Amino acid sequence: MSLKDNLQADLKTSMLARDNFTTDVIKGLKSAILYAEVAAGKRDEGLSDDEILAVFKKESKKRQESADMYTQGNSLDKADKELREKAIIDAYLPAQLDEATVNTMIDTALADLGISAPTRQDMGKIIGAVKAKGGAELDGSMLAKLVNSRIV
Repeated sequence: MSLKDNLQADLKTSMLARDNFTTDVIKGLKSAILYAEVAAGKRDEGLSDDEILAVFKKESKKRQESADMYTQGNSLDKADKELREKAIIDAYLPAQLDEATVNTMIDTALADLGISAPTRQDMGKIIGAVKAKGGAELDGSMLAKLVNSRIV
């Protein structure tokens, strides 16, 4: 079952359960997919599951950023709403790799690239090599933070 089909089935389930909050979030996701399809010129054939996952990651990140801003502005009820939306979106995303696994991948990339003392100029090469192996399960911000911590 494709992600789009899964989303449609979940929409139907939430509507039958009269779960308005989940229904609204799923409708928002479907809308985001539609916008991405139009922007990519793929309205007729649709996006691949990997492209849809990228849309979901983007939407999840938006919710997290909004929640952080609401928390800074001391609007905790709005922050909570954003985090609940993010939780629904994150359920569609693959489980993220933990820091230990990412550190191991960084070590492997450093060895493959022959870099013993990474500098700022090497950061892009290292991140690119790790992302190529990590796929959708890799959190880019965590990767950047971990690589940055190893810069000499």
